[in-house]
Amino acid sequence: MVYKAMCAGRLLAEFYPDLASPEFMTPFALFHQRYATNVLPSWHRAQPLRALAHNGEINTIWGNRARMEARTATLPLELHPVLSEGGSEQAVDPKSTHLRDLLEIRPAGPELPLDEVEAIRSVTGKFIASAMSFGSLSPEAHQTITLAMNTLGARSNTGEGGEDPAVYAPVDGAPSLLNNKIKQVASARFGVTAEYLAHAEELEIKVTQGAKPGEGGQLPGYKVTELIARLRREQPGMQLISPPPHHDIYSIEDLAQLIWDLKRVNPRATVGVRLVSGCGVGTIAAGVAKAYADYIVIAGNSGGTGASPLSSIKYAGNPWELGLAEAQQVLVHNGLRGCVRLRTDGGLRTARDIVIAALLGADQFAFGTSILVALGCDMARQCHLNTCPTGIATQRPELRAKFRGKPEHVIRFLEELASEVRLLLAKLGLPSLTAATGCTDLLERSRGMQALI
Repeated sequence: MVYKAMCAGRLLAEFYPDLASPEFMTPFALFHQRYATNVLPSWHRAQPLRALAHNGEINTIWGNRARMEARTATLPLELHPVLSEGGSEQAVDPKSTHLRDLLEIRPAGPELPLDEVEAIRSVTGKFIASAMSFGSLSPEAHQTITLAMNTLGARSNTGEGGEDPAVYAPVDGAPSLLNNKIKQVASARFGVTAEYLAHAEELEIKVTQGAKPGEGGQLPGYKVTELIARLRREQPGMQLISPPPHHDIYSIEDLAQLIWDLKRVNPRATVGVRLVSGCGVGTIAAGVAKAYADYIVIAGNSGGTGASPLSSIKYAGNPWELGLAEAQQVLVHNGLRGCVRLRTDGGLRTARDIVIAALLGADQFAFGTSILVALGCDMARQCHLNTCPTGIATQRPELRAKFRGKPEHVIRFLEELASEVRLLLAKLGLPSLTAATGCTDLLERSRGMQALI
């Protein structure tokens, strides 16, 4: 007998009263839970096209994987590992769904002992929580991510909505773990004050966003509570939209002036610029490096925000692989690569993704969607409607009360991911991600791709 419902597992008894009856008994029960995805169903994605599909949808596999890996520590030892390379093809899907899936990595040398590969803490120190604003996310989710990344020794980004100055106060004489190390500055300057800038280790200028290039930040009025309005210096219930970037920065000279201004406000902070992956981004990256930025973010098209309508993020942007490869090549050609760090985001999920990003030139790696999934996001794609069923991307008190994410979930996910990175580096004969950075000679077309050619 099969019971099926479009609901969380804990609510199943409410759909089927017999499951709550003490008279209902069974010698065993098998429970299967599948999460929604960020795509609309369509006929060409239906089975049997399992290269892209799972019951007619895509992206379910990695959502399940991230969620289960984040909870491995809570399961009995006899259930470890939850997912393995020898498991089902849905646990590790070898089919090509991204540009990076068309590449294979050639070993740099003989396999190394694991103790000769950089430590987990060294790997996680290169991880970033992508910019997700205090407003697009609930206060609980935003603070949980910040606490997790600071505990891990990594970095989190405020997004363009500012943050509560209360988190700047020391706790028992030590810096607060709720203070985001990266503060973002967007065209509308929401929440940007001298105090905000002074408490940053990094200041990030948001020129554009990979998931919706050409548009500024958006926050619908029904998500602008009194708290959000106070932090952004606006009025409750007012729709908040950052102007498109060209209204703020017309040239590299304007950008250089803003970088100079930010370094005057906080001389200790490094300043970075967020660019979108696209044709010609290498030339722009070279200009940004000449404007004395300390790092550059190449943002890919995958993902989205907790506030933007679907019409803004569907069928927009380019994969990070294209922009990162171009930026690396142009910076190297102009002798500017040593002046800046390269960072990328936009759908990084696995150890292989991270290593390929490093080989294409990335020094640091940012995660957004996968961190939210580790916190319990079920990819309902209701962020912009303020109706998030897991309390992550909503400001409604009754929905925020459903938030069950913990810092330990994010920490566990990223530590497991770092462990997989170490295993892959050892297999490839690379002692660290730094040693892999820019080694594009280790990348080659997959054998399947060569057969097609």
